[in-house]
Amino acid sequence: MKKIFSVFLLMTYAMFFAQEEKPMYWQEIQEFKKQDKENPPPKNSILLIGSSSFTKWTDVNEYFLGKNIINRGFGGSRLTDLNFYAEDLLSPYQPKQIIIYCGENDFADNSKLEADVVVDRFKSFYKKIRKKFPTIEVDFISIKYSPSRAHLWPQMREANKQIAKFMWREKNAEFIDITRIMADKNGAVRKELFVEDMLHMTPEGYRLWTIVMTPFMK
Repeated sequence: MKKIFSVFLLMTYAMFFAQEEKPMYWQEIQEFKKQDKENPPPKNSILLIGSSSFTKWTDVNEYFLGKNIINRGFGGSRLTDLNFYAEDLLSPYQPKQIIIYCGENDFADNSKLEADVVVDRFKSFYKKIRKKFPTIEVDFISIKYSPSRAHLWPQMREANKQIAKFMWREKNAEFIDITRIMADKNGAVRKELFVEDMLHMTPEGYRLWTIVMTPFMK
């Protein structure tokens, strides 16, 4: 009996440590793989990749009627996570366009992080995309100015500025600026576009994003 119990205990410990060793967002990526297996993703779709602003946009297809959209926003991901899971996020698909929203959480993880670091992280992911998809449209949605992260806005503005400059020099690439439409006539961020946490958006916030994004959609 003691031997059986010891074996059971060892198996329990092994399962526990195996789970502990899995990298952040591993489970979310496995869920994407499961979804793709059950419902093979259509070719020539628009692939959304990024953090929780996409993750929580669960009804995104209802905002862009007539478009085939694959939403692969996951958790509170950072550009470091996009780079880490690049193979899983890109290889299963044959999109005609990729739209990225990420970078906000990179700054949130480290308030002293300089804009250049985040820009380099984005460029690394962009290069991974271009290696696999040399000619498709690749767009970056500007980092939004969430009221709960006002102390990070200076770095975010600088990152937006640098990424915009980079994208303007690239072929088949666009910088989609959603900051203006989310501001009032005085240039202040409209807090009513955010839910209680002052980080994630209301349906109205997404509706405004749709207005800005639609002209760029293939």
